[in-house]
Amino acid sequence: MEKKGFKKFVLGALVGIGLGFLVAPKKGSETRRDLKEKIDELALKASEIDREDIRFNIENKIFEIREELELLDKEKVLEIARVKSEDLKRRCEELVLIAKNKGNEVIAEMSQEVLKKAIATCEEILRVLEEN
Repeated sequence: MEKKGFKKFVLGALVGIGLGFLVAPKKGSETRRDLKEKIDELALKASEIDREDIRFNIENKIFEIREELELLDKEKVLEIARVKSEDLKRRCEELVLIAKNKGNEVIAEMSQEVLKKAIATCEEILRVLEEN
């Protein structure tokens, strides 16, 4: 019974901390930094708990939260990269069309090469981001 009550308390504390930071009027990077600091503080307090099973559960949950924060940052970066890649491809395609419509074959061919290189570069960047 004591274990369940303490687990509920810790879970409630974590949820409260998380929600408090989410509604705070700060920039996202500041909010994430503050949340990471609070998690570090909680991890330090959890390491001082004598009961191994409670300490293990709390430390494990803190580890999971840290991983989720890292994924959150990664997901945002990846989504931004996807959007910017599509924007870049679209602009390069527009360049190719303009060059073709003007009837300049040399510029059209060079524009097509720029488009191919832009697509390859974007794909490589997205691949690296997805792997990390």
